Amino acid sequence: MKLKAIVVDDEQHSRETLKAMLDEFCPDIEVLQALSSIEEALVVIPKLDPDVVFLDIELQTGTGFDLLERLKTINFEVIFTTAFEQFAIRAVKFSSLDYLLKPIDLEELLMAVEKAKKIKDKDVYNRQLETLIQNLKQQQSDLKKICLSTSEGYEFINVEDIIYCKAEGSYTHFQLKNKTRHLVSKHLKEYENLLSEYAFLRVHNTYLINLKEVKKYIKSDGGYILMNNDEAVAVSRTKKELFFEMMRTMST
Repeated sequence: MKLKAIVVDDEQHSRETLKAMLDEFCPDIEVLQALSSIEEALVVIPKLDPDVVFLDIELQTGTGFDLLERLKTINFEVIFTTAFEQFAIRAVKFSSLDYLLKPIDLEELLMAVEKAKKIKDKDVYNRQLETLIQNLKQQQSDLKKICLSTSEGYEFINVEDIIYCKAEGSYTHFQLKNKTRHLVSKHLKEYENLLSEYAFLRVHNTYLINLKEVKKYIKSDGGYILMNNDEAVAVSRTKKELFFEMMRTMST
């Protein structure tokens, strides 16, 4: 069974290119229409009831997020497209949603389509979209929630509740204030990129810590950090100066 798709993009070349790629390489996708504005989409989407919408973030008539807020119901998956790495993309990543950076890479397109075909829990997906919209309403430095995809499902947690993230091979272990742990099948580097602007610092190859959860620095045994949950965290020699500098900045 084919998935019904709609493309929303205000650039004709981008619409035509994406449609051509879907037609040629994604036999399970049927593009119903390619639209150029929010106003068109508000009329066509409820009428055609697509399974997936490829939605450009920056439109001349507003943003793709404006469209999502104005729709009464969202019964489709969203794959965002954009030509810019920006704050909006950080919010999309925080919500564990998919986006494609223009010019669109075929392999990434195929992966996003495959993921859209496998989404079954609409309630969880809608919560991801709600998390995205909530985060976008915050200032860049005040993103509130992050969505973690675990083996058991999706966890929606407050960023401020993270004590540290620890690399465990190709996985990342999240330690929270309430003593719960979550294991996510993504490299620590990805979360370092996401959280670095929110008082998180990679103090060691293994650890990304929330600087707001630091209790003290212990000089003995080569020096280590004690977190508020009384766990000791190693700090590499090359990161000590940056650690002290950021802690001083936060205390002023």
